[in-house]
Amino acid sequence: MKAHARHPTTRRKFLGLSIGAAAVALAPHVRGEDDARTQSATRPVEPIIDIHQHTHYHDRTDEQLLFHQQRMGVTHTILLPAGRPLQRASTDMGRSNGLAAQCEGNDSCVKIARDHPGAYYFMANEVPDIPEARAEIEKYLGMGGLGIGELKFHLDCDSDPMQAIFDLAKERRVPVLMHFQYNNYNLHFERMYKMLEKYPTVNFIGHAQTMWANIDKAWDEKKGLYPKGKVTRGGLTDQYLEHYPNFFADMSAGSGLNALNRDLDHARWFLDKHQNKILYGSDCNDAVGRPPACQGALTIAAIRNLASRDVQRKILFSNAMKMFGI
Repeated sequence: MKAHARHPTTRRKFLGLSIGAAAVALAPHVRGEDDARTQSATRPVEPIIDIHQHTHYHDRTDEQLLFHQQRMGVTHTILLPAGRPLQRASTDMGRSNGLAAQCEGNDSCVKIARDHPGAYYFMANEVPDIPEARAEIEKYLGMGGLGIGELKFHLDCDSDPMQAIFDLAKERRVPVLMHFQYNNYNLHFERMYKMLEKYPTVNFIGHAQTMWANIDKAWDEKKGLYPKGKVTRGGLTDQYLEHYPNFFADMSAGSGLNALNRDLDHARWFLDKHQNKILYGSDCNDAVGRPPACQGALTIAAIRNLASRDVQRKILFSNAMKMFGI
């Protein structure tokens, strides 16, 4: 399924913009990074779309974010805002404000996208269980937001407030990106199939620890959120990707990288099997944009090591291009 293309762009134009972005310095001067800037001038021949980044992520400056993305080789970035800071159960009484990572909200993401058109985009977000949620999200979708997320709140994944968000996504024909984390965010991943069935026209993008742990049929919470060792095929995440056309996987964060590295044979099989359902995201908060400190760069390297060239292209840009219409 394809979300509504709010900003239609032909493939030829997209590739032209992407390669052209290689010659544009998106990031201003970063003190002490002259050698890094020289290395980052070598850009990928093909684009990379990063569907998962944040502003002010653990106090990272906008300048550092721009440099980080350029240095990773990313040509197009989608910024995911936090909801407003509140003290209520859905935000763990404020402990989860800023996506539990000091990330900033809608206006911060819009500003960067406006300052860097064609290279940065944004989604819309708000705390789902407040009366203002719908109007706030609608406002930023109307300003060009490509979807809703990152939805990272202490609510059941099938709760009434979450379903109100899904209703809006259905009406506006935009995807939603959800952070699944056992006992913390979007609870009861095992019930997510009900939402996939109730909202067949909404594209759901799954992310984070519980989703990636569930590639393993043998996983349970006793094995932790970053399990190691061989994977037993046929986990819940594999089932959702296989049986529901509207469920997709965001490869970002340490949980996504762990899912690739823990069992390389399984990772090769998984990437090939679900090559049309996986999208690259970084969700890393460093300022250097290269290994070993940059998890996003390590994830790109892992995908290139484990997948064929055609599969790499799908995961690194063409799946996202289709999903978001950029």
